[in-house]
Amino acid sequence: MPSSFAFSTIFITIIIIISIAVTNATLLHFREAPKFYNSANCPSITSPSPAADTAATSNFCFNTNAINVAMTLDAAYLRGSMAAILSVLQHSSCPENVIFHFVASSSANTSDLHRTISTSFPYLQFKIYLFDDSAAAGLISTSIRAALDCPLNYARNYLADLLPSCIQKIVYLDSDLVLVDDIAKLAATPLTNDAVLAAPEYCNANFTSYFTPTFWSNPSLSLTFANRKACYFNTGVMVIDLERWRAGDYTTKIVEWMELQKRMRIYELGSLPPFLLVFAGNIAPVDHRWNQHGLGGTTSGGFAVICTRAR
Repeated sequence: MPSSFAFSTIFITIIIIISIAVTNATLLHFREAPKFYNSANCPSITSPSPAADTAATSNFCFNTNAINVAMTLDAAYLRGSMAAILSVLQHSSCPENVIFHFVASSSANTSDLHRTISTSFPYLQFKIYLFDDSAAAGLISTSIRAALDCPLNYARNYLADLLPSCIQKIVYLDSDLVLVDDIAKLAATPLTNDAVLAAPEYCNANFTSYFTPTFWSNPSLSLTFANRKACYFNTGVMVIDLERWRAGDYTTKIVEWMELQKRMRIYELGSLPPFLLVFAGNIAPVDHRWNQHGLGGTTSGGFAVICTRAR
């Protein structure tokens, strides 16, 4: 079980960033977060202008010492995103070296989203990328959980195309989590054996339940996992080598499974099964301490709590 210190940290973080929010007709408003400074031994990076959304993208390309973090950004889940951002900065030894890459729906009011982020975190290095909902909308088959059918849930499939090609490695985080340790440790997860991504694996989970009898009864499909020690893994916390992703054209591989799902139902749950089909058994493991299950949560008001932590 997580320590009382971890729980205290979670609640303090949530209180700081969430309980002070007030609602107006459009978005929640938040107080300005304090500026977080690098420790003395942090490597230097080139800093874009504060809250530079459209400028300084080229600067991101030359920051080999930066930690690039990708998250989706949605007004409905903004409280969770703000808590996640704060927790990353609050526990980072080199917070000024963290660059956020937010992916928002092309139909969203990105001006409001940008204003909210830059007002609350005026020193944050970030850029907002627009995700064309239609890229995924036509590929989504109805899930047993309606919340999983939002096109933005599938944006992670397209990160390698959305982000500048010069960005070689990214830490992807779901927007409903709270980090309570230094993200640099997570970013340093080794991608051994030419693995494209690292994520927490759970080999005790019932892997077969993620796919339908139609899938398992068809040898041409079920043999997908032949010679692979395929395990369930959590796509909410991933370290991704974007160079290897692009070289292997893994977006296309995921899309092909989604297209097949539209023709014959081979899985039930949203955006996870295509990742399992493409990567399960071929990923680098992330220590389970980075993804604590069973802490509970609520989707009330668009916020859920999942704690990723390290002792």
